[in-house]
Amino acid sequence: MKVDLKEMVGGALQEKFQNSFDRVMENLQDVNTPYKAKREIVIKMAFEQNEARDNVMTSIKVTEKLAAQGELTTQFAVGKDLRTGKIIAEEYGNKLKGQLEFGEDVDMQTGEVLDFRKVK
Repeated sequence: MKVDLKEMVGGALQEKFQNSFDRVMENLQDVNTPYKAKREIVIKMAFEQNEARDNVMTSIKVTEKLAAQGELTTQFAVGKDLRTGKIIAEEYGNKLKGQLEFGEDVDMQTGEVLDFRKVK
């Protein structure tokens, strides 16, 4: 007995597999996922027959295992507003808000700020 998987469930199995395959290919190209993580597509078929053994109910499930996106990190400065008592939190990256950043606004040899209006 030969079974053509492309024809099963009116072609729906092929369509579900193709959708999973496309998701796996997209996940492989996602630079936010680890390149070494293995991805999987699983086609699971379960068979349940009746007592007379002349009818079999078959359920088919197609699932994929994708690589999770990498973790993101950030930092928050936290404190309390002494006037209101309200807790405050402000996200910052490599610098705190209000700090000067050396670049085109600062003379790199003297450290002199060239234009205060440009400092963020």
